[in-house]
Amino acid sequence: MGHRAYLDWNATAPLRPEARAAMLAAADVFGNPSSIHGEGRAARGVIETARRQVAALVGAEARNVTFTSGGTEANLLALQPALEQGGDKAPRDRLLISAVEHPSVRCGGRFPASAIVELPVTPEGTVDLAALERALAVGGRPLVSIMLANNETGVIQPIAEAADIVHQAGGVLHVDAVQAAGKIPCDINVLGADLLTLSGHKFGAPKGVGALVRRSEELHLAEALIRGGGQERGLRGGTENVPGLAGFGAAAAAAAADLEAERARIGALRDRLELGLKAISPDVVIFGAGVARLPNTTAFAVPGVKADTALIALDLDGVAVSSGSACSSGKVAASHVLAAMGVEADLARGALRVSLGFSTAEADVNCFLTAWNKLVETLPKRTHGMAA
Repeated sequence: MGHRAYLDWNATAPLRPEARAAMLAAADVFGNPSSIHGEGRAARGVIETARRQVAALVGAEARNVTFTSGGTEANLLALQPALEQGGDKAPRDRLLISAVEHPSVRCGGRFPASAIVELPVTPEGTVDLAALERALAVGGRPLVSIMLANNETGVIQPIAEAADIVHQAGGVLHVDAVQAAGKIPCDINVLGADLLTLSGHKFGAPKGVGALVRRSEELHLAEALIRGGGQERGLRGGTENVPGLAGFGAAAAAAAADLEAERARIGALRDRLELGLKAISPDVVIFGAGVARLPNTTAFAVPGVKADTALIALDLDGVAVSSGSACSSGKVAASHVLAAMGVEADLARGALRVSLGFSTAEADVNCFLTAWNKLVETLPKRTHGMAA
């Protein structure tokens, strides 16, 4: 097999060497972290080191990091009416979410469907802040959940501005930072988020580890999602995944150390890819191109090119990309994100997502552009043959 270009990093990232090394070392630390003997304390030490490393990635205090099995679980833990703040135990009675959220937020967690309010987004994919203000003016005790960066388009949301609006209305803000962490700065204090969700495998940790981070201990999650032996300060029962968390912490530390340099390097590769794409397909539509996006993400469509056809052709030519979110059991389905942005259905059916990461090189971009050029050149023949 020749060179393959893996360009689906928003679905998952390869394991970082630092994470692999930390996991192998932790595999020999076999004690139960809840035991008080030396072996147990050694395992506990691995977990607490990881907690500090993950906290540092987002500017939080380690004691405010609750480990979970991933981003979905962290989101579901956050989305509960029983959020107590500063001793105020009155439940949250409404959940406000943007129209482009991940399915684990769109389902509403433990809020009833009648309490969920969906906020519109602009044609570029950013949340409508005026609509947020109007929704908050209704009153009540709202929890607001807005992702930092969209998994399909890479569009970055105006979280700091939204946080000011939410807090002035007495609300609590949860931010799903799964796609943003390790790619752009995600300081929980600068963002003004009260709760922040992370998932390790998006930036080079193993799959199956994530975290819900609080900005302050004044915010208390009164209901555990997984009850058990009292691990994670009673918020997440079950014996901890020590090797996985070791990898999570090591990947967080590596991502933080290289953040600015990689942000510039990957952004330059993404810009080069988009210039080449426009040269080959001048009618290409790049979604969210007019607003801030993650430096690694290009979501696009070319009229007349269908996503399922393109995905197969590109894969056969050694290029792995996606039709959008990878959270739909491998299906090429209509995108609720593009629908919310007002993208015409026929164009949306051709949407593809190219996403880069820490090992992406110019050769990978060249491989994609070569394969795309081949696809575009042969597509009329395929279409004609199918029609015949």
